[in-house]
Amino acid sequence: MSDSVMTSAATTPTDTTPKARNLILAVGNTMMGDDGAGPLLAEMLEQNPIDGWVAVDGGSAPENAVHTVRQYQPERVLVVDAAEIALEAGSIRVIDPDSIAEMFIMSTHSLPLNFVIDELKTFVPDVIFVGIQPAIVAFSFPMTEMVTDAVKKVYDALPEWEGNGGFEVV
Repeated sequence: MSDSVMTSAATTPTDTTPKARNLILAVGNTMMGDDGAGPLLAEMLEQNPIDGWVAVDGGSAPENAVHTVRQYQPERVLVVDAAEIALEAGSIRVIDPDSIAEMFIMSTHSLPLNFVIDELKTFVPDVIFVGIQPAIVAFSFPMTEMVTDAVKKVYDALPEWEGNGGFEVV
């Protein structure tokens, strides 16, 4: 039996919420083209669970999901979002959480991700920000094939994830 679960930030965990070793905090807006990369990963995990992984869809206000993440008491959180990292569309990079505030990270969210990541670090031993370079972030556009393929690469890396998952760090 799989312990993979997807929950939205609106879900209220209970005292019986199972602990999760690994958790995806999916960030993004599915109505904004490639900005939906994080939620697509959460959807993939819901449709095809991977043992040891739980997904929380934080949408465009991931700060509202921090309490949900806390209930799972994860050892590792991957924050997955589209990120303007000046690379070819679909490029995947692990971005050092300590450098997010200093970098220009495109954000369609209500609070900068460094605030959310700093809060996660108060109770999660290992927080990793995985950024996927978008091609287009605009209302009512579909996600591009390059970003969809990149999300699939991240999904495929999850079962054997160690360190940075095999992705380059910026």
